[in-house]
Amino acid sequence: MTDLAQLELDLINAIGSAETAQAVEDLRVAALGKSGSISGLLKGMGAMSPDERREQGPLINGLRDRVQSALAARKAELESAELDARLKAEHLDLSLPPEPRRRGSVHPTMQVMDEMIAIFADMGFAVAEGPDIEDDFHNFTALNFPPKHPAREMHDTFFLRPDPETGERKVLRTHTSPVQVRTMMSQTPPIRIIAPGRTFRKDSDATHTPMFHQVEGLVIDRDIHMGHLKWTLQTFVARFFEVDDVDARFRPHHFPFTEPSAEMDIRCDRSGGELKLNTGDSWMEILGCGMVHPNVLRACGVDPDVYQGFAFGMGVDRLAMLKYGIPDLRPMFDADTRWLAHYGFSPFAAPNSAAGLS
Repeated sequence: MTDLAQLELDLINAIGSAETAQAVEDLRVAALGKSGSISGLLKGMGAMSPDERREQGPLINGLRDRVQSALAARKAELESAELDARLKAEHLDLSLPPEPRRRGSVHPTMQVMDEMIAIFADMGFAVAEGPDIEDDFHNFTALNFPPKHPAREMHDTFFLRPDPETGERKVLRTHTSPVQVRTMMSQTPPIRIIAPGRTFRKDSDATHTPMFHQVEGLVIDRDIHMGHLKWTLQTFVARFFEVDDVDARFRPHHFPFTEPSAEMDIRCDRSGGELKLNTGDSWMEILGCGMVHPNVLRACGVDPDVYQGFAFGMGVDRLAMLKYGIPDLRPMFDADTRWLAHYGFSPFAAPNSAAGLS
């Protein structure tokens, strides 16, 4: 039979002499581990007679409890001594100034919108604004949308409840084109404006959200033609992406409010997760454009036999994704300050063509 008193004395002395936490852990394994000395005694109780078990059981369990307490106490003592040593060796000079923390950031959408405004301002464009809630005339009819055009239906447009008196159903504007209509109806050509703002459509995925941002442009004057449109857009895209020139093509398309209409593509290479312009065999659609339809000019009180013009529109959020490597549109509207701290811009660095855009 093992001398429990001597075993306890040896273990307690060894625990008291342990100099490191690892030494305490080794003693715990030697005594209470799967093959430990005390564990062996506990396993041997199964072979004892009932009388022996009644006599030895409390002694062995008591030994186990006292050794566990001694191990825990020595471990805490060593950890406290280690902490004291670290506190003496390490210190923080509270008299030093803290590292500067940036407070607040400009959202990438607002940054890109400011960049676009700066570029078009250099070309002589003014900024025009209009309401987010529009009537049918400004949002559809004046822009040459036929009465049964699909864009009027519920799957594209957010309709408000009918007015109880007139029955009119206003909409959340589906584009910023109503600003062009309001400008043509209130100003006499020549007109050269851009219309930045929020727009709303029932769509949601990695590259679409129900609320998004657009910048549309409008030029109305005498003798305006497609050559003016192409130069304006190619110059804008080159300056926006900060390259000397851009390899672009204009594909025929259809928009109710322009004729002829086109979509502008730029040559690019997106292999490796990085957008490279003017190289590769891929083409990426960047915006829609065209010559203002004569019906739109007439609806806005402009004589199409005297004045011509062009219009264009592009998504601000999508351009921000392309320029600054944002993979998903949806986090841009999540109000996550961690995301904004990563993608945001300094509020003290307003974009301008002299100091640089991005």
